[in-house]
Amino acid sequence: MEEKNPDFYLEPTFFIDSDHFAVKAFAAENTEEGMSLKEKAKALFYAVRDQIYYSPYDIDFTRNGMKASSIIERKKGYCVAKAVALCAVLRAANIPARLGLADVKNHLTTKRLKEIMGTDTFYYHGYTELYLNGKWIKATPTFNRELCEKFRVKPLDFDGENDSLFHEFDETGRKHMSYIKDFGYFDELPFDEILRRSLDVYKNLFTKLDKTVSGDFAKEAEEDFKS
Repeated sequence: MEEKNPDFYLEPTFFIDSDHFAVKAFAAENTEEGMSLKEKAKALFYAVRDQIYYSPYDIDFTRNGMKASSIIERKKGYCVAKAVALCAVLRAANIPARLGLADVKNHLTTKRLKEIMGTDTFYYHGYTELYLNGKWIKATPTFNRELCEKFRVKPLDFDGENDSLFHEFDETGRKHMSYIKDFGYFDELPFDEILRRSLDVYKNLFTKLDKTVSGDFAKEAEEDFKS
């Protein structure tokens, strides 16, 4: 794939709707005038990480439901949704950003979710790439701090200079997450392909496209990983 000028990744798209008022408001509320782009990137990473709660039971897999603005307004989502949201708010803050996708093996899912999914492989896990100081950096805003504490996993930090992907081990040394296949970056959310694959491999998770099996993922984590 021919590399595009980074400024190409400042433009809004249907899903990465950085020109939507909810996206622009979120970006403005979580940054301050006078901040450098690096400081803004760090602030927005933490805002998406902790203000949009991760839940595999709150997936609205409709075209409107997967727009960044909808995810920000709902304040819940799974990995791809949160990566889309981070892309959008970064673009709103004049920081080029694009979506990355990979298959990962998650060793610390909950017992119930693993049973429903039928696997501990998360297909098309989402992350974000952003352009700062002449290079692309990968960042994963998936797990909010509160959820990490329940899983006994150190929340991912982001310094605006180095890649921030999932830690290989949790706080007790147990295997956490490993990348199986990285599909690289995307100009726009490949909605149809993700939908097709998700419905194929996670047949027991969706009751309909805008509703997954109900549950409280944070409570499940707390029960599974309590002392």
